[in-house]
Amino acid sequence: MDFLRKLGIEGTNSGTSTGQEFLGSGAKEKVASYTPIDNTQIADVTVTTREEYEQVIETAREAFKEWRMIPAPKRGDIVRQIGLELRERKEYLGRLVTYEMGKIYQEGLGEVQEMIDICDFAVGQSRMLYGKTMPSERPRHRMYEQWHPLGLTGIISAFNFPVAVYSWNAMIAAVAGNVMIWKGSEKTPLCGIAVQNIIAKVLKRNDLPEGIFNLVTGDRKVGEWMSSDERIPLISATGSIRMGREVAKTVAARLGKTILELGGNNAIIVSKDTDLEMAARAIAFGAVGTCGQRCTSTRRLIIHEEIFDSLKERLVEIYRDIIIGNPLDNDTLVGPMIDQQAVDNMQKALEEVQKEGGELVYGGQVLDKNQLAEGHYVRPAIVTAQNDWDIVQEETFAPILYLIQYADLDEAIALHNNVRQGLSSSMFTLNLREAETFLSARGSDCGIANINVGTSGAEIGGAFGGEKETGGGRESGSDAWKAYMRRQTNTINWSDELPLAQGIEFDVD
Repeated sequence: MDFLRKLGIEGTNSGTSTGQEFLGSGAKEKVASYTPIDNTQIADVTVTTREEYEQVIETAREAFKEWRMIPAPKRGDIVRQIGLELRERKEYLGRLVTYEMGKIYQEGLGEVQEMIDICDFAVGQSRMLYGKTMPSERPRHRMYEQWHPLGLTGIISAFNFPVAVYSWNAMIAAVAGNVMIWKGSEKTPLCGIAVQNIIAKVLKRNDLPEGIFNLVTGDRKVGEWMSSDERIPLISATGSIRMGREVAKTVAARLGKTILELGGNNAIIVSKDTDLEMAARAIAFGAVGTCGQRCTSTRRLIIHEEIFDSLKERLVEIYRDIIIGNPLDNDTLVGPMIDQQAVDNMQKALEEVQKEGGELVYGGQVLDKNQLAEGHYVRPAIVTAQNDWDIVQEETFAPILYLIQYADLDEAIALHNNVRQGLSSSMFTLNLREAETFLSARGSDCGIANINVGTSGAEIGGAFGGEKETGGGRESGSDAWKAYMRRQTNTINWSDELPLAQGIEFDVD
């Protein structure tokens, strides 16, 4: 396919790179990339060996010595150029995201646009790595703080956003003066290679050393190398709660730093005082977009009892009209799930919720091979449920929407918060008091809380992340840049005396 060639994808590709150079070739372990559209193989990618990993780390350490001394605005200019390269290849990379991951083409383009947007944001941030000046209690002394690069930044990203989440971390970390070690998902390895090829053009043009932007490929073993590596002071990991616990435990054992973006059991509260049509459309996008495989997907819908039936009926109408099919087709709104295991997990969850007493209102079927190609296609499901059921308390990475009733706002907020995860949340209401209550300290306990906006589609300008078992990390905008740097407090004595703080006297002859 032409877009693969334009992105430098071949039949067999090295999954290890130090920037411009790709390491390893010949007979070695490979991972195959399959498209979930029709389950055909796209290409092979060689897995990073331990020897290659060590080469990447040492190359990165050497590059850091030079990269950290380049002025931050100059580092920002490199990121600016990366953004320009992404603009030129937006359609190709967006098509690859769709082809390898399965999200519809509009979402694939949107993911690349996120990369472009965070590049723009990072360019500005490169001139705003601010520290504070504080008054000293000692005469003719000056106190201030400054921020320095951490060093190597390990980035472990997931299949559902195979390029955007990497860029949230990498572009901010780059202007902060760090060098990057990226392990993408083994389910979408070609996306990482394509991005590496795009960045390599900028590195070559600016005569930059190998080791600033690095790529490694493999299963959890490679991630474990990174998590246990004392040479990597920061690990930013996106994935399941189970994975996050292991990463946190391993990195904490060596007193390293983590940014964790884990599961989200996201809910929308729908008030009786709402624009029902606007709410229904936002709910549909949040619940079925990316076939329910976003960390911000809408999974629970907490509906006021007076409008429960009318909203349920409207959602069924919308779901019936949703076109499921090849995500590269312009009319398609829902593409395939990533693989057969994801399909099986969805079916298991639907069986479980019905055993607990839930009613399957609509959907849930696996579409057979006569209806679609040999892909992993399902019909998004709507189920009535209770919030305290075990399966509802879990995050099933699938297009299942649980409908839950409430009688008053206090009950709705209690239901909303009574899960272990705390990523994204929303309330649809035209009642100012309800809206402000939801956003107050007694309201949503999530890292993201919206009014009349769904749970998905966060902009890069705000810090992205969640609380509780979501991990507590923050990426992307606002002051998330501080997580990629180390703070240093400085005191300068410009007097001819040596007064001590707190008025301590310590005189020596």
